[in-house]
Amino acid sequence: MSSVTLARVYRRSFEAYPHVTLAVAGGALTALGDAVAQFSQQIITPRNDHRRGLHYDLARTFRFFCFGAAISPVIGRWNKYLELKFPLRSRIGTSASFSALSKRVIVDQLVMAPIGLSIFLSSMGVMEGCDPKHIRARFNDIYQPALLTNWKIWPAAQFINFRFMPLPYRVPFQQTCGVFWTLYLSLLNSTESEKQDKEDSLRHTLEQQSLVPQEATS
Repeated sequence: MSSVTLARVYRRSFEAYPHVTLAVAGGALTALGDAVAQFSQQIITPRNDHRRGLHYDLARTFRFFCFGAAISPVIGRWNKYLELKFPLRSRIGTSASFSALSKRVIVDQLVMAPIGLSIFLSSMGVMEGCDPKHIRARFNDIYQPALLTNWKIWPAAQFINFRFMPLPYRVPFQQTCGVFWTLYLSLLNSTESEKQDKEDSLRHTLEQQSLVPQEATS
């Protein structure tokens, strides 16, 4: 199937079922980002590391699919709001307003970027079975550096997206660019999960060791 035919199929599907289409496309592309992340982890992991050669974590990819499927329709409605709030052209035939385009990007990055990252961290924590304490620790460790990285990367992509992409294709464009962003988030989230697991294991070991003298004296 050619890219033109695929675009037509997507456009017809979007016109008939916009939210379902965005959910499926967004979920698939977000899952792809995690798949790339897992294969990348295998490549960059040293040969003597115990994590090298571990089986593919299908449940982890499914969690990313669920997140992408849930957030994509929300982003679609957000893009429509920005389209109406900051029209690029005052009337047909006029050139696009750089001021309106800049406002779209600025509002998107100051409002949706922090919200989207918060939803990602909290939803991943819940789907991984973390308690509130671990989710808060994840926020403390990841949120600020991830948001700062987001502001270094996404404004340029969103300038292109808001300027040249028709409204139905903006979420797929974001999710396609987001494959690499998902790769970053997936690696970041996985590293934080491993860190918390190690801390919990060490804490459990210390607690067990502290109980041994008490049992010996009783």
